[in-house]
Amino acid sequence: MESNVSTSSSGPRSMKGLVISIISLILFVAIIAFAVHESSKATVTVQVDGEEYVVKTHASTVADLMAEQGWDYQEHDLIEPALDAEISGNMTVSWKKAVQVFATFDGEEKTIWTTADTVEQLIDEIDLQVKKHDKLKPSLETAITEGLELNYESAFQVELISDGEERKVWTTSTTVADFLEREEIELGELDRVEPELSDEIDQETDIRVIRVEKVTDVVEESVAFATVTRKDEKLDSGKEKVVEEGQEGKVAHHYEVILEDGEEVSRELVKTETVEESKDRVVAVGTRKVQENVSRSSGSSSSSSSSSSSSSSSSSSKSDQSSKSESSSSSSSSSGGGKTFTVTATAYTANCSGCSGVTATGINLNNNRNMKVIAVDPNVIPLGSRVHVEGYGTAIAGDAGGAIVGNKIDVHMPSTAEAQRWGRKTVKVTILD
Repeated sequence: MESNVSTSSSGPRSMKGLVISIISLILFVAIIAFAVHESSKATVTVQVDGEEYVVKTHASTVADLMAEQGWDYQEHDLIEPALDAEISGNMTVSWKKAVQVFATFDGEEKTIWTTADTVEQLIDEIDLQVKKHDKLKPSLETAITEGLELNYESAFQVELISDGEERKVWTTSTTVADFLEREEIELGELDRVEPELSDEIDQETDIRVIRVEKVTDVVEESVAFATVTRKDEKLDSGKEKVVEEGQEGKVAHHYEVILEDGEEVSRELVKTETVEESKDRVVAVGTRKVQENVSRSSGSSSSSSSSSSSSSSSSSSKSDQSSKSESSSSSSSSSGGGKTFTVTATAYTANCSGCSGVTATGINLNNNRNMKVIAVDPNVIPLGSRVHVEGYGTAIAGDAGGAIVGNKIDVHMPSTAEAQRWGRKTVKVTILD
């Protein structure tokens, strides 16, 4: 009976040891298998943006390795060797993540993904040719960072005409105003520019800066003096004597002058002021009649006296006949205290062809357009006389002309139109004094 109990007790212990042995074997095999598995992995050094990670992997390619490690990469990232490269022991994989750059090229905006380290590398990467006069911001040495803003403007030539100088200028400006600012060209208040400041420019544009000045020009002008005649009973008829010499006056004309690049383009009369008054020239005209003294011999005989009387009577008769003849043939008559002539009258203006505007007696008709003056033959009507012209009015005989001979006059009119309306007339002229 004791023997049965003993057998029954050793059986379970034996089963337990067997199980432990089996488990130990399994664990040993697993450890061996694991050790074998681990020892078969490749060792890869991964450099990510300058940092290094050592990885053991059974991945067959770089792409498998990235997936195995759960690393997300972008299509613009730089991975070397390439994603399809096979994994080998002790290899190094370089992974450089791309960053986004916002670029503007001649006003056109673009987004660029890049792995370049500097702006210069980026420019080479996109094959952009930057010439000497082009504008690039920031500089080539600037490091590339996420969100960097890059601005590029290509240069072109325009022709600039300013301050008497004409030259070719390289520029990247978009408008005339921007161009002038970059070239440090300042405009005065009156200066103007062609084209307009707001206009856009390109290589076909010519820019002209026009310097405008407004100045005042004062021009002095002589004013001719008038000739005034006065009757003088102490002078013999037909004789003249200058009582007072005339003196020219002066007026100042103030003009507002506009100059463009030193050249006058407009002139406007602003005001006229008298600097010095003119003084009339006074001429005395004799009115005293000349009496002829006839000497007679007191020793004449009566026959001589009779003969003289007869001769005198005959002479008187001839004189009467001559007087009547002259009276009937002359075109003049006594009227209103002066001589009246029938004349042919034409008309002229101060600015007629070949006219200076200043009369023979010094009257400036340019400054006295409405003054009534006639041109006469001084042998018929004395210069300086005051006359009345039928249909014209009271005037001064203040001018002469080569074509005015005999009973001809030329009346002064304010305008060419009025002179043409006058035409040629037969009128009566009365010398008033």
